[in-house]
Amino acid sequence: MPMSSKVCVYVGENLGRYGFGDGHPFGPQRMDAFWQESLRQGIPNRVAVMEPVMADRATVELFHKSHYVDQVARQSVTGEGYLDYGDTPAFKGVYEASLYVVGSTLAAVDGIMSGTFRRGFIPIAGLHHARPDRAGGFCVFNDAGVAIQALLTNHGLKKVAYVDIDAHHGDGVFYPFESDPRVIDADIHEDGRFLYPGTGHAHETGKGEAEGLKLNLPMAPFSDDKAFFEVWPQVEELIRHTEPEFIILQCGADCIAGDPITHMQFSLAPHAHAAASLCRLADELGHGRVIGIGGGGYNLRNIGGGWNAVVNAFVAAEAARG
Repeated sequence: MPMSSKVCVYVGENLGRYGFGDGHPFGPQRMDAFWQESLRQGIPNRVAVMEPVMADRATVELFHKSHYVDQVARQSVTGEGYLDYGDTPAFKGVYEASLYVVGSTLAAVDGIMSGTFRRGFIPIAGLHHARPDRAGGFCVFNDAGVAIQALLTNHGLKKVAYVDIDAHHGDGVFYPFESDPRVIDADIHEDGRFLYPGTGHAHETGKGEAEGLKLNLPMAPFSDDKAFFEVWPQVEELIRHTEPEFIILQCGADCIAGDPITHMQFSLAPHAHAAASLCRLADELGHGRVIGIGGGGYNLRNIGGGWNAVVNAFVAAEAARG
């Protein structure tokens, strides 16, 4: 393991436990799909492989309400019922599994902020539908929301960018920070008229002091690479204009052609391009801080290909720095 690498990847059994059984689309095999492809490509020889880290409750409550954390902890014991209105079932150990998702994302953030790393990737993460007070869309604790709040509160950053290319709109990040001018949000997703959660309209550009700092780019079903590359320059323009001090990329693989629950038709190229572009922008801004969080994706081959395209782009960006 090349600990001198400036790219860290968090994998391990504790992270892989976040998944729902009984044929649920978000199954526990998703991390293995990513990691087996990583091994095939020799990626572990080029990154720092890190063990998952468990968050403490206080960290989770940077974003989530205490009563909701209590609910997850209770239902984690029995493994019964749903944590939302029917998408996100409880399972025994869901509380601890969710803490590992948050903790691993936060460990990558802290490693980058300390200068130990410059880029990081966490495959089972990017749970962007969870709201402060409830679960949603297979997401229990919103590690992205926690990470943003930690960067603002614990690390004292003035601006953080969240970029989301998952097929589903990142409603659990967008709306809690909709009026916060410190959070730059750019989200490319399938039009909410055709896909859960039904949000993320183009006219939603932020409220109050944050007006114009949020960018929703809904795409027609069956949009392909051409459509992605037509709108991506708007994301770059927003990042250049706002100059964030940290960039989070939620890189759900469900926008890749062949996903069983979405209609998008991207190849692997958008994942590679988004990651490379954000690394370049972060380097131009002088800090280089980028993490990738896996997000959705329910075709195992696409998970392996899309997420490793992101990691490869991170590694290539580091190699280019010399």
